[in-house]
Amino acid sequence: MGILEGKRILVTGVLTDASIGFHVARVAQEQGAEVVLTAYPRPTLTQRTAKRLPSGPDSPPPVIELDVMNTEHLDALAGNLQEVGFDRLDGVVHAIGFAPQTALGGNFLETPWEDVATAVHASTFSLKALTMACMPLMKEGGSVVGLDFDATKAWPVYDWMGVAKAGLESCARYLAKYLGPQGIRVNLVAAGPLATMAAKSIPGFEGMVEMWPQAAPLGWDVKNSDPTARACVALLSDWFPATTAEIVHVDGGLHAIGAPG
Repeated sequence: MGILEGKRILVTGVLTDASIGFHVARVAQEQGAEVVLTAYPRPTLTQRTAKRLPSGPDSPPPVIELDVMNTEHLDALAGNLQEVGFDRLDGVVHAIGFAPQTALGGNFLETPWEDVATAVHASTFSLKALTMACMPLMKEGGSVVGLDFDATKAWPVYDWMGVAKAGLESCARYLAKYLGPQGIRVNLVAAGPLATMAAKSIPGFEGMVEMWPQAAPLGWDVKNSDPTARACVALLSDWFPATTAEIVHVDGGLHAIGAPG
């Protein structure tokens, strides 16, 4: 019996098997969960990736196209989930983040509002939008887990995505406040840098990758998403029944140290 036995979990952000969301879905299945994936902008790629999950190529989880910035997609989500056999959700994983290139890589002072707005919409407001879209299927409560990157510091090159993550942390706290009476917990997992496709698109990302393993007290493997995935699955389970509005750091301890040396 796994810690998610009998639970139904929606996981966003699965593009390839390097995606953090993929590893969350993998560990969730290993722990007994039934998983459904959402995908954007390439559902066919997610469908191929889904065949690599433990459920195997013959019974991959269903994939639903979902752009979290598209109101029509969000309004249709509950119905689409029911169509693929998910009439109930016990957990939701928000593994979504996006910022235009102009909002990253040292362009902070020159980034136009339109690109900042895109980053905040896709990476911050989407947590609230996704959660509310799933609410009709979470009548018995459940757990929402989002992926974070420590927003208490101004990291090199992260720029407006760092601002968006600070907003994500605040958004999670407010969701926890308003949804707690309905039995819904909302928590974040702040991971260290991982070698995902999204991370590689950040100009200067290599600098953080080089620094982190040396500075983190426990060390850090940028190619290993398993610790992050396990933390997400633990928060999705019933083992944290009274924990909400929390940020669990899975970063080798660097958030408490702050700098090499």
